Amino acid sequence: MTIAKKEFQRRRKSLMEQMEPNSIAILPAAAEKSRSRDTDYLFRQDSDFFYLTGFPEPEAVVVLLPGREHGEFVLFCREKDREREIWDGYRAGPEGAVSEYKADDAFPIDDIDDILPGLIEGRERVYYAMGKDADFDHQVMSWVNAIRAKVRSGATPPGEFLDLDHFLHDMRLYKSAAEIKIMREAGEISARAHSRAMRFCRPGAYEYQLEAEILHEFAMSGARFAAYSTIVGGGDNACVLHYIDNTQKLAKGDLVLIDAGCELHHYAADITRTFPVSGKFSKEQKALYELTLKAQEAAIAEIKPDNHWNDPHEASVRVITEGLVELGLLRGEIDELIENEDYKEFYMHRIGHWLGMDVHDVGDYKVGGEWRVLEPGMCMTVEPGIYVAPDNLNVEAKWRGIGIRIEDDVLITKDGCEILTADVPKTVAEIEALMAETG
Repeated sequence: MTIAKKEFQRRRKSLMEQMEPNSIAILPAAAEKSRSRDTDYLFRQDSDFFYLTGFPEPEAVVVLLPGREHGEFVLFCREKDREREIWDGYRAGPEGAVSEYKADDAFPIDDIDDILPGLIEGRERVYYAMGKDADFDHQVMSWVNAIRAKVRSGATPPGEFLDLDHFLHDMRLYKSAAEIKIMREAGEISARAHSRAMRFCRPGAYEYQLEAEILHEFAMSGARFAAYSTIVGGGDNACVLHYIDNTQKLAKGDLVLIDAGCELHHYAADITRTFPVSGKFSKEQKALYELTLKAQEAAIAEIKPDNHWNDPHEASVRVITEGLVELGLLRGEIDELIENEDYKEFYMHRIGHWLGMDVHDVGDYKVGGEWRVLEPGMCMTVEPGIYVAPDNLNVEAKWRGIGIRIEDDVLITKDGCEILTADVPKTVAEIEALMAETG
């Protein structure tokens, strides 16, 4: 399932209803990026641009003009070019922008300097995300300055710039039924990939081989790409939060941490699981794993409407701090350890982040200086972790080098929450049973 054209239309209409009268919104597509000589990175459309248009091509600009008599949705894009399409693939062209993507008006991108100043002229306010793209910032200001230069001839330049992100990102925070359906499928695909990696894992395998199993399952399920660089960290590497080298051989007795999620129709999944390379947790590994899982369960229990964003994090901090004291890795009074943030030696990140078109999705975490209240349609990750650095001499040697994170994608519903990634094993018994299937 993909997003229907009518949903893109509803999004544009909703955004324009929030804009001040007599205003204009301008948003550029993502730029192609060079990878090396004569090769580019695979193009991925800017999420904000795609959210409003569904248009997948570079070298494009969307313009929204509420109340414009000749059409409110204007798209500038590349012209049809038979020779370039032979080499690089299909282009919609201005005609396709109208027929396929429901633009009211569409023009060649090469004509934008001649046409867009006329669309800006007379509009009092410009909605634009200043600071994201210095080159395009300069282009926007050149259009405005061209109007200012004609003031004596009666031209009226805009008097105010407003941040487009403020409105657009708040819209993206609340997922529609269609978005939820895609994210649920992305979660199911990613869960199968993690289970596949668990079945494949054995001492002597390389981290990159587990990554290959993950990516294979993504692609075979219709999700060609990962939503972010896959983390496969065996042994001490699991204590490096953003480890992506994925080059080392997996050793008997170690844990391996995999943080991986697919991107499906522009929507991300994000799962982490930690499991024993040999299929069985040691006593110390099991103790820290079950503590991390207990913290995740406590956090998920706090995810429901009217609780605030920080409630799940606070729940995870308390569980982890209490558990680390009980295991002897921390010493002191629980409340004092929490107040002094002593737990951060082992749990240094927050409970999660918004999830959607971007893996670290848009949306404010605080509103008016207060933690945001959770509402139905929001989607977030829940990912507590415990990491005992291999050089941590403040703990017994048996704990050192153990890194554990457990992460799921959670949708806030009207009655509580739904775990979108529940299909991948998570308890010690489930993981050990799955890994035993392959002997």
